[in-house]
Amino acid sequence: MPYRAPVEDFQFLFDHVVGLDRVTATDRFAEATPDVTAAILSEAGKLCEEVLAPLQRPGDLHPAKLENGVVRTSPGYAEGYKAIAEGGWVAIAADPEHGGMGLPMTVTTAVNDMMSAACLSLQLSPLMTQGQIEALEHHASDALKQTYLPKLVSGEWTGTMNLTEAQAGSDVGALSTKAVPNDDGTYAITGQKIYISWGDNDFTPNVCHLVLARLPDAKPGTKGISLFLVPKFIPDENGEPGRANDLKVVSLEHKMGLHGSPTAVMQYDGATGWLVGEEHDGMRAMFTMMNNARLGVGTQGVGVADGAYQHALAYAQDRKQGRSTIENGTGTIIDHANVRRMLATMKAETFAARAIALTCAAAIDMETATAAPDWAARAAFLTPIAKAFGTYTGIAVANMGIQLHGGMGFIEETGAAQYLRDVRVTAIYEGTNGIQAMDLVGRKLMDGGEAAYAILDEIESTAEAARAKHPELAEPVWQATESLREATEWMVAHNDMNNRFAGAVPFLRAFARVLGGHAHLLAAMHDTDGTRARLARFYITRILPEAQAHIAHATAGADDLYALAPEDFAA
Repeated sequence: MPYRAPVEDFQFLFDHVVGLDRVTATDRFAEATPDVTAAILSEAGKLCEEVLAPLQRPGDLHPAKLENGVVRTSPGYAEGYKAIAEGGWVAIAADPEHGGMGLPMTVTTAVNDMMSAACLSLQLSPLMTQGQIEALEHHASDALKQTYLPKLVSGEWTGTMNLTEAQAGSDVGALSTKAVPNDDGTYAITGQKIYISWGDNDFTPNVCHLVLARLPDAKPGTKGISLFLVPKFIPDENGEPGRANDLKVVSLEHKMGLHGSPTAVMQYDGATGWLVGEEHDGMRAMFTMMNNARLGVGTQGVGVADGAYQHALAYAQDRKQGRSTIENGTGTIIDHANVRRMLATMKAETFAARAIALTCAAAIDMETATAAPDWAARAAFLTPIAKAFGTYTGIAVANMGIQLHGGMGFIEETGAAQYLRDVRVTAIYEGTNGIQAMDLVGRKLMDGGEAAYAILDEIESTAEAARAKHPELAEPVWQATESLREATEWMVAHNDMNNRFAGAVPFLRAFARVLGGHAHLLAAMHDTDGTRARLARFYITRILPEAQAHIAHATAGADDLYALAPEDFAA
C-alpha cells in the first residue's frame, strides 16, 4: 500500500508543540541537534515508504507459519527486517556504550510511528527488542549486558516479553511457570506462555526471551515473581549461539489481524535462564519493559491511524459518486460534506494522538536527562493516556476509513479492513485500555492530583496566551480544562475506588480530548492562517466538546452500575 512518511508533521510537532528543544538543551541529549533529527526523520521515512510499506499486504495475505517446529515468516519480511537492523533503527535510543545511538525517546517514537503506519506486523519485532534492551540496561548484571546488549542493539538478535499464561492474563500474579536454581548460578525454567509476539523467526540466529517465573520459595502473587533471560540458543564462550535451549514454539495463534507477526505459544521444559535483577523483584524489572511498550503500543495506534487515513484520502480523491454540491468541486466524493467530516475527524484525531504520544516521550526524555521528580511524575501520568488514546484513535480512524470506502471498505482487496484488523488488538495488549484508565485514576492520582494539575495549569497558560490571536479557540480550551480540573478534584476526593473505576475510561478520554485541544491550539498559534489553524478550529469546535460528556460519565459514580443485579444482564 502506498505510504507517505509525514516527516514535516513530526518536525512541526517537535518545534512548536512538544518542545524537543528543551530535551536537546540537556547534556544527555545535546548531540540530537536539529540537523541530526531532520536526517533521522528523512532516512526513516524513506525506509518506511520504500521498504516496509510494500510488505503490508503480503504479510496479511501470506501469514507466518509453523512448519515442523520452525517458524516461516511472511514473504519479504527477512529482507525488511535486515533493512531495519542494518540501518540501526532497532536501538535509536539505546546506550551508545553497547552500540545504540543514544537519541531521545521522542525521536524513537516518531520513527516507530512511521514504521507502524507502513507495516505494523513487522514493526512489532523491533518494538519488542527495544523494550528488552531498556529492561536489560536498567536491571541486568554486567555479564548479561556484555553478552546480550550488543547483539540486541545491532538487531542481530531479537527480544520478546513472556508474561501471559492461560490462567494468568491481566492477573499476572497467578502465573505458574517455575524457576529452579541450578548449581552453576543459572535457573531451570519450566512452564508455558501464550500470546508471545514474535516468539520466533527465521531471519535472526537467536531470539532472547524475558520470562516471568516463580522460584520455589516465592510468595504468592506478584511479590513472588522473578524475571529471567532465556535464549533460544545458549551463547558459547565467544558469545555466539551455541546449543539449543530446552524451549519450543508449540503453536502460532490464528488472529483477526497482524497475520505477518507470529504470535506464539511458548513451552519451556527446564530451559536454562539467567536472573535479571533481584530474586522476587521481577515485576519491577518487567515494568521497565512494559512502560516502554505501552508508549510504543500507543504509538502503533497512531501510526495505523495515519496509514488508514492516507488510504481513505487516496480513495476519496479518486472515487466518483453522486453529484458535487459545491462550486468548482473535484467531482469525487471528497466534495461531499459527510466525507469531508470523516476525513477532517481522522486527520484531527491522528494529530491529537500523535502529539500526546510525543509529549509523553519528551517527558520520559526529560526524566532521563534530569532525574527530576516532576518530569518522572509527568511521564508516568501521560503513559496510560498515550497508550489508551493512541490505540483508541487507531481503531476509530481505521473503522471510519472502512466507512468512507462504503461497500468497498468491506471488500478485502481494497486493504481498508486490514488496518482495523491489525490495530484492534493494541487496545488489549500491554495492559488493556480499561486497566490503563484504572491506573490513571488510581496510582497516578495517589499524589493528590499534583501531576494532573500541573498539566492543566500549563494548558490554561497556553489558552491565556492564545486569546490575542485565537480568542474563539482559546476560550473553549480554557473552559474544558476547568471542567476537567473539577473532574480531577472529584476523583481525588473519592476514596472508594469503585467510584473512580466506574468512570475511569471516560475520565481518560476527557483528559485526552483536552490534551488534544491544547496541541491543536499550539499548532494554530504557530500557523495562524494555515492548514493547522483550520484543522484546530475543526477539532476545538466539533470534537473537544465531547470532553463534557466524558466528564459527566466520569463523575457519575458506581451506584447505578451496582444497582443492576447479575440477573439484569441476562439476555
